[in-house]
Amino acid sequence: MSVEVAAALASGQPVVALESTIISHGLPRPDNLELARALEAMVRDAGAVPATIAVLDGVVRIGLAPDDLERLAADPDIGKLSVRDLAPAIAAGISGATTVAATAHLAARAGIEVFATGGLGGVHPAPRPAGAQWDVSADLDTLARTPIAVVCSGVKSLLDVPATLERLETLGVAVVGYGTDDFPGFYVRRTGLRAPWRVDSPAQAAALLRARTALGVPAAVIVANPVPGPAELDPTLHDAALHQALTAADTEGVRGPDLTPFLLAALASATDGAAVAANVALAESNAELAARIAVELA
Repeated sequence: MSVEVAAALASGQPVVALESTIISHGLPRPDNLELARALEAMVRDAGAVPATIAVLDGVVRIGLAPDDLERLAADPDIGKLSVRDLAPAIAAGISGATTVAATAHLAARAGIEVFATGGLGGVHPAPRPAGAQWDVSADLDTLARTPIAVVCSGVKSLLDVPATLERLETLGVAVVGYGTDDFPGFYVRRTGLRAPWRVDSPAQAAALLRARTALGVPAAVIVANPVPGPAELDPTLHDAALHQALTAADTEGVRGPDLTPFLLAALASATDGAAVAANVALAESNAELAARIAVELA
């Protein structure tokens, strides 16, 4: 841990975990470094301590220095680490950015109760050829056994959202809309699917989290915060760009951990950068809300 994060946790100050995959693999340069700095600043402005998480040279780092953020943003060889990859990466002494699953796991072990990210992974649309296995993100199973609040803008709209919500229900992960009854879809504010529960303030979210802790429920709580209205992608443009991206991924045989970065890059290109602007806006909104919830908890 950084000295700042360790001191904050020891004294009961609010701390917000931030993932590093969005820095290394989620946005183009120089947007990625600008966002990394902005997220930490927004958490501080809301009264909490930011704890960006990554593995650097085989060491788990909870809270990064400015030069660490610069390294994550600039080094093309930074890997992408999920929970299954943490032990091999540490043993080999290599560096990697942590996914939602890995960040949530490490944050919870460090005693951090709130985590802000952009969007969750989930169930990908049925791959071709017919009969192939479903591609399901490790985020979902990890959250089923990780007691942390995840503030996000729903699941990425390039996924099978109904199937993802069904999977979360099966795993016992609570899904709560923030200020909305409609589950958000990352770039778009509404998916047409109902969020099972709703809260309308950080105080209500904190009360829910306290109840979860008192009951000993082991799973995460997803606080689904829609992308800010002005940054939302036009739904028609979004649907057309997504269809084009999925077709390209299928044609090129992109699968597994490479699929989401491929689709995000394709959407950014097809929307003339509007998808990147939406990604930045929702990530900032989620960081600010997560900090407000963490302050209420503290």
